[in-house]
Amino acid sequence: MTWDISFADIEAAAVRGRSVVLTTPTLPSPSFSRLSDSDIWLKAEHLQRTGSFKIRGAMNAIGSLSTAELGRGVVAASAGNHAQGVALAASEIGTDATVFMPESAAIPKIVATKAYGATVVLEGSTLAEATDSATTFASRTGAALIHPYDDPQVIAGQGTLGIEVLEQVPDVETIVIPVGGGGLIGGSALAIKHLNPAVRIVGVQSAAVPTYVQARRNGSPAEITPGFTIADGIAVSRPSPTCFDLIERFVDDLITVDDQMTTEAVALLLERAKYLVEPSGAVGIAAILNALIPTEGKTVTVLSGGNIDLLLLDGVVRHGLEARGRFGSLVVTLPDEPGHLARVMTLIGDSGANVLSVDHHREGAGLDFGKVEIHISCETRSADHFEEIVTSLGDYEVVATQLGRGKGSKE
Repeated sequence: MTWDISFADIEAAAVRGRSVVLTTPTLPSPSFSRLSDSDIWLKAEHLQRTGSFKIRGAMNAIGSLSTAELGRGVVAASAGNHAQGVALAASEIGTDATVFMPESAAIPKIVATKAYGATVVLEGSTLAEATDSATTFASRTGAALIHPYDDPQVIAGQGTLGIEVLEQVPDVETIVIPVGGGGLIGGSALAIKHLNPAVRIVGVQSAAVPTYVQARRNGSPAEITPGFTIADGIAVSRPSPTCFDLIERFVDDLITVDDQMTTEAVALLLERAKYLVEPSGAVGIAAILNALIPTEGKTVTVLSGGNIDLLLLDGVVRHGLEARGRFGSLVVTLPDEPGHLARVMTLIGDSGANVLSVDHHREGAGLDFGKVEIHISCETRSADHFEEIVTSLGDYEVVATQLGRGKGSKE
């Protein structure tokens, strides 16, 4: 089933959400412009209330309900961001909200959803299963189902972001938008193309869950089997016919990025822009940094959310820094004689690297008698710097590993 959505619906949503939805900034980024040799602007939607764009659609959908419908409450399914948007919107409008979340949902997102006043039910291993449970609950109780993306009012609400971008950067040439369920890019693309058909719109999905990329290739939307991705907020395997229709009509290109690209983008956004963005919100920057999108003229990329588990953040940032060549691992085989370990440490230190850990192995791994193996983890300035370190150890047998560069050995 598909719904007709007009630009007038998006304009009405902007009015309906005005009291709650923030106008988030769109700012130029000298750092990312320099890194990509282009003119990059960042739409900081991670600074939105509830930490993502989802409040836009939730406010419009719940605000469109009748008094009788509000009296029966609302129900939603979400991995976290939509859950928080629905919970806050329901609280602001004055109705009860029940939210079904996958059992694997991040604890901070569960806690935040409850803090906004919603009743949370953990059910199902995927978002699709949680959505099925929410649909059953709606049928049983009469609660209004606020779908995270397959809902005309939600799509219209998300589309208000497109109006904002063009108001803030009128001469933008390319807009890059993360794609999960498709509501954000579908609504925004409709608004953007209505106001300026010349703007190029690019959607970015996780390579592990390329739902709309595959749908475009096949010519029709169909549920796919998702793979694992750190970008859990866009790991949507069940497409919306309406969103697919909007994407096919208004979105110029769809591309994918992998988790290594994504974590690198998260780390760089934190380091260079001082923005804490969740992996799902960073896929646009990931695509730009890896030259997957031609960026002639002004390019705006939407940072769609910032809700990341701080316990997960350390691992994500470290993985991202490794992808940038900031960490490396060495396995050095040397004679089991006094002075060699000290010499290796001196060579690494003189090269300007910071040794993080050292493990000394005399047994195992098929070592010859009289040999020891040293496992070293070090912090480096770049991938080229890491290669310099390996070269400095030329008198020893070295196996060097750095994320994105594979393994190399030096005899």
